[in-house]
Amino acid sequence: MTMLTPFARPFYMMAKPVGATCNLACSYCYYLDKQQLYAGEAQRVMSEEVLELFVDQYIECQPNPEVLFTWHGGEPLLLPQTFYEQAMRLQQRYARGRHIDNCLQTNGTLLTDEWCRFFHDNGWLIGISIDGPEHLHDCNRKNRQGQPSWKQVMQGIERLEKHEVMWNALCTVNSQNAEQPAELYAFFHDRGCQYLQLTPVGGDVTAEQWGRFLCRLFDEWVKVDVGRVFVNIFEATLANYMGVTPGICAMSVLCGHVGVVEWNGDVYSCDHFVYPKYKLGNIRHQTLCEMMLSKQQQSFAQQKHDALPPQCRECQWLFACHGECPRNRTAVTAQGEPGLNYLCEGYKAFFEHTAPFMEKMRDELNQEENSI
Repeated sequence: MTMLTPFARPFYMMAKPVGATCNLACSYCYYLDKQQLYAGEAQRVMSEEVLELFVDQYIECQPNPEVLFTWHGGEPLLLPQTFYEQAMRLQQRYARGRHIDNCLQTNGTLLTDEWCRFFHDNGWLIGISIDGPEHLHDCNRKNRQGQPSWKQVMQGIERLEKHEVMWNALCTVNSQNAEQPAELYAFFHDRGCQYLQLTPVGGDVTAEQWGRFLCRLFDEWVKVDVGRVFVNIFEATLANYMGVTPGICAMSVLCGHVGVVEWNGDVYSCDHFVYPKYKLGNIRHQTLCEMMLSKQQQSFAQQKHDALPPQCRECQWLFACHGECPRNRTAVTAQGEPGLNYLCEGYKAFFEHTAPFMEKMRDELNQEENSI
């Protein structure tokens, strides 16, 4: 077995200060059921003690002069603004000369002018979960009373824009919006969205839908938005053509460099593997460095590569996807071997469709680099 280097770059932590608690009940949410892990706890909110331990340990572990904090959920805006003000005070206390940035992923429904002023004044980047235009978004993204959320999300985006807050879009691709790639892309293009993160809903969108969606969306993007709008899967594919580690862990050789810290300080290997089996410990008892560099986490990272079936290892597109995310490896190969990504045929269609463009872009970028 060839051992690879899982942490040749800094590791990151996704902080969940309210755990899985959310004001929405999206039909495809993979995280809502994590509330059962702490069903006996009366109040699932990160304490000042845990917050301080997290901020201190996370900054101390980082080798680079820039440190990025990512606040996630659940819905992190269920906490008051004072929580994040305290987080920033602690970041400055423990900065150790480093530059600190913050980003926060929200469903957008709780954004107020006060929140947006805070984000603007402190330079926060806000990720908005939105699945496209109203009729596509509201298929799945409803509140706990079963009411649609799109109008509230759009009001939140308008407030962000009014206060000149940087924002990106996270769009889950499901069986409904996967059938409308042109309409979906036009929606984000017309909103002036400059960064679009696409995430397939495992078990909902089919491999055929996923491949067709990516190809058609790419055709829309390549017409006018190359170098202007950044789509995560397109960027990651090009990075793999360049031999550069992509920004998406799912398309990297190894995973395991993005962990999760829950509201009570529990640390897990990955946002999609928050199960007792993948718990690394708690920051009250071990440091983040100890847990994220542990043999358990390195084994988790290595498994992404080692568990690939022979069909994947022999595939011409292995360099481009590396088997994608292990959470989607629920299919079997033609030889009946487990561990095949169920979206495999969709990715193949996308890679074949985009290969001429990716090769051209790679060659142009290499030429530019060599001419410097």
